Amino acid sequence: MTGRTGLALTARGAGLLVAALVLLGAGVRFVYPELTLLGTAAAVAVGYAVAVAARRPRLTVTRVASPDRVGRGEPASMELTVRNSGRLRAVNLLAEDRCGDRPVPVPLLRLRPGRDTTVRYDVPTVRRGVVRVGPLRVVRRDPLGLVASARPYGGTVPVWVHPRIHPLDAVPTGAGRSLDGRVDAVPHGSITFDSLREYVIGDELRRVHWRTSARVGQLMVRENVDTSLPRFVVLLDNRAAAHPQRGAGSAASFEACCEAAASIVTAAHRADLPVLLLFVAPERVARPAPAASGDTPTRGGARGWVGRRARSRRTGDGDAGSGGDSPAAPLDRLAAAQLVADDDALRATATRLRADRLGDTLVFLTGPGGRGDLGHVGALRGAYPSVVVGVLGAAEPTPPGAAALVVIDAADGAGFAAEWDGISRW
Repeated sequence: MTGRTGLALTARGAGLLVAALVLLGAGVRFVYPELTLLGTAAAVAVGYAVAVAARRPRLTVTRVASPDRVGRGEPASMELTVRNSGRLRAVNLLAEDRCGDRPVPVPLLRLRPGRDTTVRYDVPTVRRGVVRVGPLRVVRRDPLGLVASARPYGGTVPVWVHPRIHPLDAVPTGAGRSLDGRVDAVPHGSITFDSLREYVIGDELRRVHWRTSARVGQLMVRENVDTSLPRFVVLLDNRAAAHPQRGAGSAASFEACCEAAASIVTAAHRADLPVLLLFVAPERVARPAPAASGDTPTRGGARGWVGRRARSRRTGDGDAGSGGDSPAAPLDRLAAAQLVADDDALRATATRLRADRLGDTLVFLTGPGGRGDLGHVGALRGAYPSVVVGVLGAAEPTPPGAAALVVIDAADGAGFAAEWDGISRW
């Protein structure tokens, strides 16, 4: 089965059509009624085949991915159900489904009206990425095998293969600046006085500010705000120049960076810490929609904080609700992440990070080719109290004192997780 869609003559049909034209031409030219009759019969056979193959079978296609989001190397399957919604028996139908780049045959011969057939097959998860499954391609042939028509049925279902997550025992403490100028380092934030307001029924009496109440002649209540809730920013270097050693599909160092980023996001979420995933270069985000809609390029990275405590902040940074209360959204972005040829992106991203001050702890994950650009990251220490760099996939350690940063050298994601747990506080 070819990948083309539409109505086409088979080799047998093309030969019969040529023979019909030759016979008709010879019969008319040399006045042979027998040849004209044979040519007419051949042309009628081709026309009948076109009419039969052009009839579109009424098929209903449904898919169920189990699960639709899975870690790399974990099992995933797709269940495809095809139902004959027409009144005629589906005869001479050949069908195949597309699972990534792999064709999957689907039996549809003599499918009776109102009946369905179900095919279940495994989805490959050996590589991180978004596996597009579908659409179903159905080929209808006439009984003589002269004409074949190919049509797509159903949409495309993505299966998100997330990077492998390594358990992290330690999470950052973070640092926040309170309203009176102090810098607090606490695991889950602190409460700082914000303002006074009038007492309303239901307020706790322990929040009444008695000195002010005596001065103004009515009960006044303290309003507090959580000012030092640590905010965690993960900056993933997806520049092609940062990962020079690339093999089939992607670079091993970039895959290790994706695993490290996924591990940090998951650990921060479990510790109730808001975390934001950013990319150095503009990313191409694969959305859960049919492949025909295409991938949408987005600029720079702020896709929303992740963490149940993120929406309790009053700072107004980012969109606290867009990330949800689970790390699924950043893990989907990591599944779809690709290397981008934009060598100057780090300079512009560092400038935005310095101006926006999106968090308290910044972790920069890069490959061996990103060591020469650590100066841009080191310049962010004034805006971010804690800055840590992870260099993954390097054959040799980073020279000491590089941009005066804390650098974790690791060969892969598992090695980064082991080195990470050795740092409990920054």
